[in-house]
Amino acid sequence: MKAMILAAGLGKRLRPLTDTTPKALVPLRGKPMLEHLLLKLKAAGFNEITINIHHLGEQILAFLKANGNFGLTIHVSDERNYLLDTGGGIKQAAEFLSGREPFLVHNVDILSDVDLGAFYRSHRKEAGVLATLLVDSRNSVRSLFFDAHDRLCGWQNKETGEIRSFYPDFSPEAYTPYTFGGVHMVSPRIFELMEEWTGRFSIVDFYLSVCIRLPIRSYRSPGSVLVDVGKPETLALFR
Repeated sequence: MKAMILAAGLGKRLRPLTDTTPKALVPLRGKPMLEHLLLKLKAAGFNEITINIHHLGEQILAFLKANGNFGLTIHVSDERNYLLDTGGGIKQAAEFLSGREPFLVHNVDILSDVDLGAFYRSHRKEAGVLATLLVDSRNSVRSLFFDAHDRLCGWQNKETGEIRSFYPDFSPEAYTPYTFGGVHMVSPRIFELMEEWTGRFSIVDFYLSVCIRLPIRSYRSPGSVLVDVGKPETLALFR
């Protein structure tokens, strides 16, 4: 099974830690974020992993080499010359992720006890679904909105009031808000749809542009812990 780890971020929220260490190598309970995630993916049956790199990327390359790639097949998508954001980063890695099987995308700074194997199987059961997004009910400034069939319909920034949706007369009050956890299962068909998208772009912007035509579903794992450790206040809980 294939997966992509988004590890190219600048780690601005964790400065000064990330001035000299890439976010992916910031330690959690004695091991880098990246190591925790690689071992979790391996345990769930993902054996071919693509990792994108940018800020201090050479440190990530050295870390992987020193650990024998943790017994995994690892591809590196190099963004050191130009940071492509989440959507652009996925598109650039198409040569590693294309094929007939869906692939997992996982932010490196998301820590969870979600059963990723069950998540994979759930996506496989839904014929025709472009992507399945792991979500929960955490309070967040930015929310994704889903209809009664768990289908993505819109987005809102609660602080600014900005709303994005291609649905006519979209009103957030008519939908259920969830927080996207940066973990998603994706059909390789996505690369055909990305042909006109170039350079740096957000995967959420892409999903919002296509969700009126193709189903993008939510997935919830009640009782599971999902933590963004890319913030100082949450990272401190796991140091």
